[in-house]
Amino acid sequence: MNRNFALSLLLATAAVGNAFADDITMDNTPFTSTLSRAQVQADLQQARAAGVDPWAQDYDHLAGLRSDRTRAEVTAEYIAERDEVASLNGEDSGSVQMARRDLPQPIAHVAAAE
Repeated sequence: MNRNFALSLLLATAAVGNAFADDITMDNTPFTSTLSRAQVQADLQQARAAGVDPWAQDYDHLAGLRSDRTRAEVTAEYIAERDEVASLNGEDSGSVQMARRDLPQPIAHVAAAE
C-alpha cells in the first residue's frame, strides 16, 4: 500500500513539475499612425464640442438608428420564419430540413388529347 502511494505521489509530482507558463510574445513592429497628432486633437475637440463621448457609460450608439419597417412587419416576418429557424438550429443543425428542401418536386403528368 505504501509503495503504491509513494509511486503515485512521485508521478503526480513529476507531472506538476513539467507545467510551465509560456513567455509573453513581444511585437517589435513599430506603430505608424495614419493621422498626425494635430488631426487627432482636432477630432477630439470636435467630438467634445458636439457633446459626443463614445466611451461614456450612457452613450447610446443606436440613438440615430431608424428602421424602414414597422414593428408589425417585423413580427409577421418572425412568425413566418420561426419554424424554419428552429429546425436549422435543432439537434442536427438543420441537415434534415436542408435535405427536404433539396428534394425534387413531383412532376404533374398531363395526358395529351388526341
